[in-house]
Amino acid sequence: MKEFLIDYWWTIVLALAFLGCFVTVNQGLIGVVTMFGKYRRIMRPGLNFKIPFLEQIYKKVSIQNRSVELEFQAVTVDQANVYFKSMLLYSVLNVDEETIKNVAFKFISDKDLMQALIRTVEGSIRAFVSTKRQAEVLNVRRDIVENVKEQVDLTLESWGYHLQDLQINDITFDEAIIQSMSKVVASNNLKAAAENEGQALLITKTKAAEAEGNSIKIAAEAERQAAQLRGQGVALFREEVAKGMSQAAAEMKQANLDTNVILFSMWTEAIKNFAEYGKGNVIFLDGSSDGMEKTMKSLMAMQQMDKR
Repeated sequence: MKEFLIDYWWTIVLALAFLGCFVTVNQGLIGVVTMFGKYRRIMRPGLNFKIPFLEQIYKKVSIQNRSVELEFQAVTVDQANVYFKSMLLYSVLNVDEETIKNVAFKFISDKDLMQALIRTVEGSIRAFVSTKRQAEVLNVRRDIVENVKEQVDLTLESWGYHLQDLQINDITFDEAIIQSMSKVVASNNLKAAAENEGQALLITKTKAAEAEGNSIKIAAEAERQAAQLRGQGVALFREEVAKGMSQAAAEMKQANLDTNVILFSMWTEAIKNFAEYGKGNVIFLDGSSDGMEKTMKSLMAMQQMDKR
């Protein structure tokens, strides 16, 4: 065996050299090739050829999306502490050779890249928040994201990366600020509830007053019509009574009878109605002969007025 190795060592070297000529690069990776420590070229995914013993694969760069979670603190212009929890999504800008060179050689390691990326994003957010008041921070979440992408994208592109997305998942404040904000919200809700209740009460009172006014108008109109109908009924009654009395008086005159009998009959009929339909009301009548005579004269006078 030793003799075989001594005699055929060169075949072993050739076999190793042949095998070293082929390199496989997995999908989602780009191989960066150097020769004698200097950048030479890149290798695409799949089976690639390289010069054995001379060309080396310096690094395999991932072109897939990568994410990192951030937690940091910022201070508003009114000195309120704001705590952020966010997710950063980034990737290699493209697969061009110059971009891959930047990604491979800008930073010593991925750890250094991550640290620079995180500090850049945090610094941009802190600078933006420092110009806002505490009450404004919750309403400018989208503005924060847009400002960060605008400020950070140029820096990341010089490194060969692109900021895909920045999600601000949570924004919180100190406990004292949260409690004060809750009190403000509660007081505003109570104020809105009181205003709504006042409006509802006003509407209820207004509608009730309108209904009462309409009811009074309807009742007044009904009373007016009833009074008119009563007046018409009384007038018709008087007219019929006058016709009946005139006819009776004419007949009694033809029979040579005293027409005062009619008045006496009316007198007795009235007394009868008082007694029959009275409901406990007291009516004082003079039942003496003088009182009757006086009443008869009054009725006769009324008859004379009706004739006129």
